[in-house]
Amino acid sequence: MTFRTSAPVPPLILDDVRGAQKMLSGVVKTTGMAGSRHLSSLVGAPVHLKCENLQRTGSFKLRGAYVRIAGLNPVERAAGVVAASAGNHAQGVALASSLLGVRSTVFMPVGAPLPKVAATREYGAEVRLHGQVVDETLAAAQEHAERTGAVFIHPFDHPDIIAGQGTVGLEILEQCPEVRTIVVGVGGGGLVAGVAVAVKALRPDVRIVGVQAAGAAGYPPSLAAGHPVALDSVQTMADGIKVGRPGDIPFGLVRELVDEVRTVTEDELSSALLLCLERAKMVVEPAGASPVAALLSDPGAFHGPVVAVLSGGNVDPLLMQRILTHGMAAGGRYLSLRLRLTDRPGALAALLSTLSLVDANVLDVSHVRTDPRLGLTEAEVELHLETQGRDHCVEVAEALREAGYRVTG
Repeated sequence: MTFRTSAPVPPLILDDVRGAQKMLSGVVKTTGMAGSRHLSSLVGAPVHLKCENLQRTGSFKLRGAYVRIAGLNPVERAAGVVAASAGNHAQGVALASSLLGVRSTVFMPVGAPLPKVAATREYGAEVRLHGQVVDETLAAAQEHAERTGAVFIHPFDHPDIIAGQGTVGLEILEQCPEVRTIVVGVGGGGLVAGVAVAVKALRPDVRIVGVQAAGAAGYPPSLAAGHPVALDSVQTMADGIKVGRPGDIPFGLVRELVDEVRTVTEDELSSALLLCLERAKMVVEPAGASPVAALLSDPGAFHGPVVAVLSGGNVDPLLMQRILTHGMAAGGRYLSLRLRLTDRPGALAALLSTLSLVDANVLDVSHVRTDPRLGLTEAEVELHLETQGRDHCVEVAEALREAGYRVTG
């Protein structure tokens, strides 16, 4: 996604975030803080998870959307609001508008997950499906705003949005006053900027670390250049932080207040999502799991107590299924093999017996005997195995080689 703004804005200060907190009283949940023994043992200090995945609409986005729309004057409210989003921002705008009695139109990509489209409609927005990618959806929303006079609600590049998101930071300080490091996922930068404004004003000693997906990391080159830089392309499963250019307003705050911006790989994201589900019993989307991915990738780099913000839990079930398989493979818990064996009675049984000796659990097996690529006496077997970690994967492969099997893929 590429969003731009050029309007000059006043500086954002702690009082703005405190004002947003008062406005949001009774509207948003004060989301809970859950400890993680596994992450704490890795980091060597207490690690707490700030559970914005349990917020109304399933993410932190309601905070900023409500503050922004509540700040509109009567004429602007009468004109309605419009937004473009593939998911979390859409739902935040839809619910905030309904609560405030404002008409909302939300443009979503044609391929947006059906649960997110349905939820946005149920929260009260008129949903229009347009474009194959969010940039096309954004253009349609902006054209609608120009044509109808509806107010465009930016997902991150507005002071009210940032102030609303900053209330997460105030809650963290109230719930974990001894915190030393806060880790936040970063897309356009609205959440991390808001958290940094609130936290640094009250506790300048607290380290703020932003995390981006490596395939959509616009902040590192932008910080190096001294101004927002648009990426040529963005590729990541974490659609909540899949943003091609930092916001102008968040960028200035991140440059001034955020201590570090790290990147994580797709393997690290999927492993983090799997850990959240298995160890913390939390359904978290890839963007929401990005702080956990950073902790897993380099646990010694974080001074505790640490708070990792789980920013959202709106993940499509089909995507979740693929990510969990990917996460299991990345963690050495799932192994796929293709190998050749002699096509004779009992050959497959002998192969499965070899696997049982090394405690590899066979999830699926495909046995191909007729293929032009195979020799007259050959068969090919594709195996999907549940394993116990990377060392076990090596042990399984070694046992197959010692038994005389030729692994081809």
